[in-house]
Amino acid sequence: MKDQQKAILAALLNAGITGLSFLFLKMALAVTNPVDTLAHRFTVAFIVASIPILFGWIKLSIKPKDMLTIIPLAMLYPILFFTLQAFGLVYTTSSEAGIIQATVPIFTMVMAAFFLGESSTWLQKLSTLLSVGGVVYIFAMKGLGVSSGSGSSIGTILILLSAFSLAGYSVLARKMTKSFHYIDMTYMVALLGFLFFNGWSVIRHSAEGTLSTYFVPFASSTFIISIVFLGILSSLMTSFMTNFALSKMEASKLSVFNNLSTLVTIVAGVIFLQEQLAYYHLIGAVMIIIGVIGTNFLGAKFKKQKHTPQSKSTSV
Repeated sequence: MKDQQKAILAALLNAGITGLSFLFLKMALAVTNPVDTLAHRFTVAFIVASIPILFGWIKLSIKPKDMLTIIPLAMLYPILFFTLQAFGLVYTTSSEAGIIQATVPIFTMVMAAFFLGESSTWLQKLSTLLSVGGVVYIFAMKGLGVSSGSGSSIGTILILLSAFSLAGYSVLARKMTKSFHYIDMTYMVALLGFLFFNGWSVIRHSAEGTLSTYFVPFASSTFIISIVFLGILSSLMTSFMTNFALSKMEASKLSVFNNLSTLVTIVAGVIFLQEQLAYYHLIGAVMIIIGVIGTNFLGAKFKKQKHTPQSKSTSV
C-alpha cells in the first residue's frame, strides 16, 4: 500500500472507533462520573502503551529535552479537548454540541492554511462544507425532534473552544510529525493524559473524602469492558492512527474524516440501542460521504487535471 492509502485506511479506522466510542462512553458513565472515566481511560491507555516499551519491542527515539516540546500538543488534545467538552456539555445540549463540533474541519482548514501553508481547491473547500453541513443537518433535525431547549452561552463557548483545541491539535501534530516519530508523539500524549486526568480525579476524591472509592467502578464488568475499549482503542489507537495519518496527509484532509464517526454512531445506535433511523440520517450521511470523497479525491484529481497542460508543454 502507498503512504496515502495507508493514511486513508488509518483515518477510516479512526472514524469507526471514534463513532463506537460514544456507545461505550454511555456504558461507562452509567457506572461513574466523567472525571473518573477519563482517569481510568488514560490509565489503561498508558499501561498498554508502556508494555512494548518495557519489553524492548519498541524503542522511543525522543530525548528527554524534547519532551517539553510535545507538552503543548497534549495540552490541546486530550487535556483541553476533553475538559472543555465535559464542562461544555453541562451547560448545553448534546445536539448543539454536535453541531459546533462538526465545524472542526473548517477551523482546521483555516489554521492549516495559515500556519502550515496548506492549499486547497475550491472543490475541496465546497466538499468540506458539504461534509460539515451533513453533520449539522443531522444534529439540527435530531435536536428539533427531541428538545426545543437550548444551552447557555457558556456551554456554547466551551464547546467552541474544544473544537478549536481539536483543530489546533491536528495542525500542530502535522507540523511535529516532521520532527518527531508518530510513536513518540502517541506515547507522550498517553503519558500526559494519564498524569493530568488521574491527578484531577485524585484531588477531587481527596477533597470530597471519597478516595477509597477510586477503584470501585472496576467491580462492574460493564465498566471494565467499556474502559478497555475507551482506553486501548478510543484513546491509544486513535491517537496513534491520527498521528500516523498526519505524517502522510494534510491536516485539512484528515479532519473531514472525523465526520464519518457521526455515521458510525448512528449505525451503532440502531443496531445496539434499537434507535430509529430517520430520513434525515440518510440525507446527512450522503452529504458527509460525498464531502469526504470530494475533499480527498476529487480535489486532488482537479489539481492534477489543472496542471496537466503545463507539464505537457514543458516536456515538449
